[in-house]
Amino acid sequence: MDGFKEKYVNPFTDFGFKKLFGEEPNKDLLLDFLNELLREQEGEIKELTYLKNEQLGSRDIDRRAIFDLYCENKRGEKFIVELQKSKQNFFKDRTLYYATFPIREQAKRATWDFELKAVYTVAILDFIFEEDKAQHQKYRYDVKLTDIETCKVFYDKLTFIYLEMPKFNKSIDELETRFEKWLYVLKNLSRLDRVPDKLKEKIFERLFEVAEIARFNREELMSYEDSLKYYRDLKNVIDTARQEGKLEGKLEGEREKTIEFIKKGIESGVSLELLSKLTGLSIDTIRQILD
Repeated sequence: MDGFKEKYVNPFTDFGFKKLFGEEPNKDLLLDFLNELLREQEGEIKELTYLKNEQLGSRDIDRRAIFDLYCENKRGEKFIVELQKSKQNFFKDRTLYYATFPIREQAKRATWDFELKAVYTVAILDFIFEEDKAQHQKYRYDVKLTDIETCKVFYDKLTFIYLEMPKFNKSIDELETRFEKWLYVLKNLSRLDRVPDKLKEKIFERLFEVAEIARFNREELMSYEDSLKYYRDLKNVIDTARQEGKLEGKLEGEREKTIEFIKKGIESGVSLELLSKLTGLSIDTIRQILD
């Protein structure tokens, strides 16, 4: 336990996510989460089978895909569950690419009539898409192939669900549904030191039991420590870049104000020497700005 201040594992680490949702003994946790996520469109999922998460292309030179979790229900429908800790260029393209593997593997020879089983891709995001940042209250995006004019679903067997976790800010007292309770647990688990009264349901008590770091064996502790270090290092890099971006933006704003001040000063007949004293810039620098 040395080095761990938290009581429960962080679900946004690779180890934590796989510990909670990717191990056979804990499959009931994944089953409950997916049921709460998909019940309206999928109905109840009664059983899941974990599948090999590494997918190879049809040729050696093709790019492979490694899913965080990949599973199948009794009807042969496939579920890809991804945890994404940081922004990634073309992440939506990546999820679409990943979905092609469970589609292609259904291909059959001979008299196959091209009927496909549904494919669901669930992306739990620890970031916000740039194009969605103004929609502060919308954290869940359900995407299907739809007709542009009617907005009706044209094809319902390919579904992408994106959960922008930073937008989910409900307190424990504001939780209304089981699904919201799941999101609250995912976002806050590592900050809690006990099971909140509102989460004292069998499935969540199971989750807290599985997530308790004190129950890990030595090998699990070492794996979690490595995973947590990677997560913290990544978060530190992201936070630093964000702060530097804000500073650069502020400096750029100040620079534009200074340039505008210099130009107006010249128009008003203020000397270069006085502008230099007022702005702290050299006369040569001011001349370069005016050129």
